[in-house]
Amino acid sequence: MIGSSAFDYINVLDKALDASWERETLIANNIANINTPGYKRKDLDFGNVLEAELGKSKYESLDQKIRDINDKEWPHLGHLNPRAYTDYPGFSYRIDKNNVDVDQENMELASEQIRYRMLADATTHEFSSLKSAMKAPGN
Repeated sequence: MIGSSAFDYINVLDKALDASWERETLIANNIANINTPGYKRKDLDFGNVLEAELGKSKYESLDQKIRDINDKEWPHLGHLNPRAYTDYPGFSYRIDKNNVDVDQENMELASEQIRYRMLADATTHEFSSLKSAMKAPGN
């Protein structure tokens, strides 16, 4: 993590990119285990973790909320680390007790790939904005 308030959004975007990558890996693993008897799908939800952190300060601007997230004690942004969980561990509509639906997983994977690309583009945009701000006038 970069330790300057100019990078607050970039730090949060970095955590979101990590979570998106991890979720894509979990979804791919679910697809790989489509025929494994008793396998239960795994998932990760960064959105709810981030929403909970942003919602703690109801009457602050988004800039202030992001600054607050970055200002928390060590480990830096450690509270934005979502954990993988087993989705509906007691549920299965299949005889082999596997609860993976390949169509659902493929849709989730496509959606997560779009989210990752959007986060990468947002990160690139943030760096471009910083680069523009640092350019000397007249150059």
